[in-house]
Amino acid sequence: MAVNLKAPESLLPIAGVRIGDACAGIKRPGRSDMVMFEFVEGTQVAGVFTRNAFCAAPVTLCREALAADAGIRGLLVNSGNANAGTGQAGRQAAEATVRAVAESIGCAPTQVLPFSTGVIGQPLPLQRMLDTVPALHAGLKTDGWMAAATAIMTTDTVMKGCSRQVATSQGVVTVTGIAKGAGMICPDMATLLGFVGTDARLTAEATDRCLRDAVGRSFNCITVDGDTSTNDSVVLFATGAAGKTDVGPSHPDYAVIADAVAEVCIELAQAVIRDGEGATRLITIDVSEAGSEHEARLAAYALAHSPLFKTAAFAGDANWGRILAAVGRCGIADLDLAGLSIDIDEVALIRNGEPDPAYEESRGAAVFARSEYVIRIRLGRGREAIRVWTCDLGYDYVKINAEYRT
Repeated sequence: MAVNLKAPESLLPIAGVRIGDACAGIKRPGRSDMVMFEFVEGTQVAGVFTRNAFCAAPVTLCREALAADAGIRGLLVNSGNANAGTGQAGRQAAEATVRAVAESIGCAPTQVLPFSTGVIGQPLPLQRMLDTVPALHAGLKTDGWMAAATAIMTTDTVMKGCSRQVATSQGVVTVTGIAKGAGMICPDMATLLGFVGTDARLTAEATDRCLRDAVGRSFNCITVDGDTSTNDSVVLFATGAAGKTDVGPSHPDYAVIADAVAEVCIELAQAVIRDGEGATRLITIDVSEAGSEHEARLAAYALAHSPLFKTAAFAGDANWGRILAAVGRCGIADLDLAGLSIDIDEVALIRNGEPDPAYEESRGAAVFARSEYVIRIRLGRGREAIRVWTCDLGYDYVKINAEYRT
């Protein structure tokens, strides 16, 4: 039921990365639910994670491993179980899986990052997962991206992935990414996992900056339901296979590579919203002329999180009063309506705080009936802007989440 979303036909391999997948029967038998990434030595890895205080054990271990700066050699991902809300036993289980992967790769446990997604509050089926690690290692291959994108899915209906190639002074650089997510999606990391790889020879500083800037324009600009997960994680790994010179933030090639990484992250983030649980509409919210980025975010998310607006959007109802109500309560204390203008696609709703005299219900209804449209809100206060993507909220969202554990 995803909104104008199709699975990619193929994904480009990244030199220096091998990927394997296998079935551990975590949620149900016969479906791949574990993925292993193996990186060539010297790969630079950066990560951003949920700000949820009840973060999952794998998130804690990832943060610790990246802080130790031991040189990451691999990742282990499982779907079907979040290993969150599992206390010390959950951490010990995650540590055990990391040790098993490290032994198979031939590295230290602190060089492997774990990731989990699925049901919260249930213990990992540890022995089944440990028994699956040899199959994961035996199945490592350079073209494992498509299978991995499928294995990490939970309530997703379409696997999500994309690739880009850009020309640099050191030759062609490839960027490939996969992601999963459809519900419990909200900024500060937006149950979402993302894995983006490149063969660019980025420095540690450039890898970290590249990821954080890309996430700021993509995964931290989406919301399905306003719920931030316990497990949200996005990582960028740069193998350095393309080129012989390190690329730092001041290198001439950096901007080209960073733009490619951002493009991949934006496409993946949009795919998450297109596949929002029960979604029938992709809605882009552009807020401009804000006095600060904070103001822009207040206005954008007041609307993107409004169940009244999102249910009207599901119905295709041109009840644009719900847009006004959301912006009016967004928290900008001295908002002057005389500077406010709102449009939906080509149709003007508000001009300088007044209803546009040319507005007709039939024109508004035609826009709201579309599967994709843009709401433009100009605050008339400054020059800051933000773009946010969200979706509608309908019957299937309630059904999916009411039956999630059954």
